[in-house]
Amino acid sequence: MNIVDALALPVLVLTPLLVGVWLLVADRVGTPPRPGTSRGLAVTAAVLVAAAAVVVVWRRPEVDLLWIESLGVRLDLGVDGLSAPFVLLTGLMAIVATLVPYHHPLTDARLGEPGRHEPTVALPVIGTDVPRPRALATYYACLLVVIAGSLLTFLTRDALVFFVAFELVLIPMWVLIARHGDATSTADRDGAALRFLLFTATGSMLMLIGILALWSGTGTTDLTRWAELAGGSLDGGTQVIVAVILLIGLGIKVPVWPLHTWLPWVHATAPTAGSVLLAAVLLKMGAYGMIRLVAAPLPEGLASVSPVLAGLAVTGILWAGLACLVESDLKRLIAWASIGHLGFVVLAIAAGSETGLQAAVFGNMAHGLISALLFVLVGNLKHQWGGADLTSPRAALREVSPRLGFVLVLGMAAAMGLPGLAGFWGEWGALYAAWEPGPGRTLWWFRGFAIAAALGAVLAAAYAVRVLREVWAGDRRSPAIRDTRGVELALLTVLGVGIVALGVYPGPLLDLTAPATEAIIATLGVGR
Repeated sequence: MNIVDALALPVLVLTPLLVGVWLLVADRVGTPPRPGTSRGLAVTAAVLVAAAAVVVVWRRPEVDLLWIESLGVRLDLGVDGLSAPFVLLTGLMAIVATLVPYHHPLTDARLGEPGRHEPTVALPVIGTDVPRPRALATYYACLLVVIAGSLLTFLTRDALVFFVAFELVLIPMWVLIARHGDATSTADRDGAALRFLLFTATGSMLMLIGILALWSGTGTTDLTRWAELAGGSLDGGTQVIVAVILLIGLGIKVPVWPLHTWLPWVHATAPTAGSVLLAAVLLKMGAYGMIRLVAAPLPEGLASVSPVLAGLAVTGILWAGLACLVESDLKRLIAWASIGHLGFVVLAIAAGSETGLQAAVFGNMAHGLISALLFVLVGNLKHQWGGADLTSPRAALREVSPRLGFVLVLGMAAAMGLPGLAGFWGEWGALYAAWEPGPGRTLWWFRGFAIAAALGAVLAAAYAVRVLREVWAGDRRSPAIRDTRGVELALLTVLGVGIVALGVYPGPLLDLTAPATEAIIATLGVGR
């Protein structure tokens, strides 16, 4: 192993963690770093993370160290075709999150009250005209720790380390929402942060119970060994019980209907960078966990509960689509849309076939790019508009901000699942997988779910048209807002190119995930 291979994994995991901890300590003890210094360090760390992610996926180095000898827990890190796309996505989102402009959380703390900001008054970006908060280093520290925890979740091959990494992201994300929440009152930020913490902590507790049950039944926490055993050491009834516990815990994270109620409020409240990481990375941890902790080690249990899981996923698709038709807050609308898109991912996992697993991974990647683009865009609009209420009079983007308007059209077209864009392949694959489900599934149940999910795609088109009509179309030119430029334009361009590239040429991503999904299905002794 050369020095690049030897250093790639440590650099990937430790860089954001150590820089984040340093920023946190420096902000709390002694003289806080200047805002420019904090941001510069965070961006530098993010660039190193992205570069290391590419090297790790390309070279596939491994680290295997004994951590807790008495429990047999190891720091066994590496990537395969299933985890590699998520590692790359996290590396990209690290750069996006650290470069997104930071907005002072208190400038509109009483937005909408008499004598305060009018709905169309722009909110200033952090700079010389806004007091710099002492906690800015803490803000970037939290972003980096969230990134480190997410990477460790996708890299580890030990279930207990998976749980520890899963938990690592909770407190920094809570701080981002509570201390740096976007355009809300302090009470709203605190309420959203508390709801996030309570829901996700409950999900983590259930996930830990499921992991302990699997550990007890297999004698190991090695995820690779769990996949090889494929539930052989557990009877069918035990598999069902453990699968239900794990699916509820992970379903909160995805989130699956009706465990979704925390997400719209949190997204509407989180800072733009927090929403990007939450939608593009943290929600993926739940779906990834469903494959690693349920689909691979508990195939019989998943097959038994798959009609219920698929039914809940489809209900979420339809529920979210209907909510988007009436939602008046643009940022909350994008959050509801995320619930619908991730419903297709869960439906694909429930289908229990190789096509379904590949569609789930592809759908996660597509949603990561699309949601990141839309949240960066909506964050820009919200702070220029002074709010995200769709009922307030706005200047048409096509008239005053053509670049923002084009990005909005691209993002909503991708959200519709139009061919040629990334969203199409994940949704089409999920529908195909539901139409031809894997062994142990009732064919006509799943074909009914496929038809209902297709109706959800129609609702997606309807709410996308509604957003374009309210925000992009028309001939209104006031109140004017500035068009996107500079770093933000570069970020939107990269995300837009990724959406088009995955839509036009999905082959490389499918080829990357094929060996891992084939291995899971082969272990189950079934074909496609």
